[in-house]
Amino acid sequence: MAATTANLPQLKSAVDGLTEMSESERSGFINLVSRYLRLAQHIEWSKIQTPTDEIVVPYEKMASVSEDVSETKNLLDKLVVLKLNGGLGTTMGCTGPKSVIEVRDGLTFLDLIVIQIENLNNKYGCKVPLVLMNSFNTHDDTQKIVEKYTNSNVDIHTFNQSKYPRVVADEFVPWPSKGKTDKDGWYPPGHGDVFPSLMNSGKLDAFLSQGKEYVFVANSDNLGAIVDLTILKHLIQNKNEYCMEVTPKTLADVKGGTLISYEGKVQLLEIAQVPDEHGKLSMNSNQLRSSRYSTQKTYGLTFLKAIKKLVEADALKMEIIPNPKEVDGVKVLQLETAAGAAIRFFDNAIGVNVPRSRFLPVKATSDLLLVQSDLYTLVDGFVTRNSARTNPSNPSIELGPEFKKVSNFLSRFKSIPSIVELDSLKVSGDVSFGSSVVVKGKVTVTEKSGVKLEIPDGAMVENKDINGPEDL
Repeated sequence: MAATTANLPQLKSAVDGLTEMSESERSGFINLVSRYLRLAQHIEWSKIQTPTDEIVVPYEKMASVSEDVSETKNLLDKLVVLKLNGGLGTTMGCTGPKSVIEVRDGLTFLDLIVIQIENLNNKYGCKVPLVLMNSFNTHDDTQKIVEKYTNSNVDIHTFNQSKYPRVVADEFVPWPSKGKTDKDGWYPPGHGDVFPSLMNSGKLDAFLSQGKEYVFVANSDNLGAIVDLTILKHLIQNKNEYCMEVTPKTLADVKGGTLISYEGKVQLLEIAQVPDEHGKLSMNSNQLRSSRYSTQKTYGLTFLKAIKKLVEADALKMEIIPNPKEVDGVKVLQLETAAGAAIRFFDNAIGVNVPRSRFLPVKATSDLLLVQSDLYTLVDGFVTRNSARTNPSNPSIELGPEFKKVSNFLSRFKSIPSIVELDSLKVSGDVSFGSSVVVKGKVTVTEKSGVKLEIPDGAMVENKDINGPEDL
């Protein structure tokens, strides 16, 4: 039987007995559950309108920042950089926070982020702070890791996002109150939690007292999400409280939604919200010209005072994402929210249609292959695309399960192949690559014989299907 609001008193009573939760976590969790149990909010399809260029602003139409160092310093002095650091590296076979995976030249995601901000601080004489939002999964490790940056010219702050109990689906009670006291009984409730958690940590008020005005929020694994002064200047000049960066969709983009105009406000429409009668394909129809844009996880900039005002008023009621799971044989429910869905609560909010280069996430070893190759160079902590590649899109790379873990991936390449002229690469089976290999065009490598297939040192492979040594 589905849970109803009649289940709330029992749930609240059980939550009150969970001493691991703070008062703000308890109230936040109960608010989230009670909103979930009420009728879901439906979008009226007829009210959806395509956003204009005033609402989703083309990046190239924004006024660039002058070469004046004092103007740049003035902008940077208003800025806080916040990276979402709650994820573990488990999907790539690593222990600890994902941000400590080595990306390139022995440097981790976190190393690159610190180097980038330190370079800005050194060059312009400013003090842009770095804030890491950890989860209970990453907090302890991160506290130890950031000690190595003690002597860097970056003030590093950390805080934890909320810790909510998973709910046992058939009884609708918190799993920890049923004796599940280890980490599996709990979950971090999505990145939409960044706003109340930043406020509850005391960091938001501290930054406001220092004269900070905007926070740039991005995933720690998005190498393209760097500080952009053009966007910051536009927001300050136009008094935009919120900006979501969106980027043109590619064939590889399965997830993501689209920005729409709805009842006079900009809003994020996720694919899950599209009514069945309109069909999921209508997300790509002419009815929504804006579906050119896939909202990716470069979240963008938000006005700090507006966050404070909305959190204090308990006004950030983002759409709830129910995430049912089965853990240790028990069906549980976790309710989450997404930061992007907050856009409709901020005044004068906009989207910015940014270049694809600002979206370079590393979610799997296939992404790692891209950023470790000659397709990119690393300068001052910034990963920059090689101008020798004429195709604006990155190559499509599919690596088999033998490459899934970072350690296995690294053991299968003597050196990362040259891929500047690659269109697509698909590798499956027990395959390894020698040093100085070049791959071009469309290449598939499939080991079928049960005998390891080695691409020799210095091989040049172009538009080939390789199924054994005889095809080389």
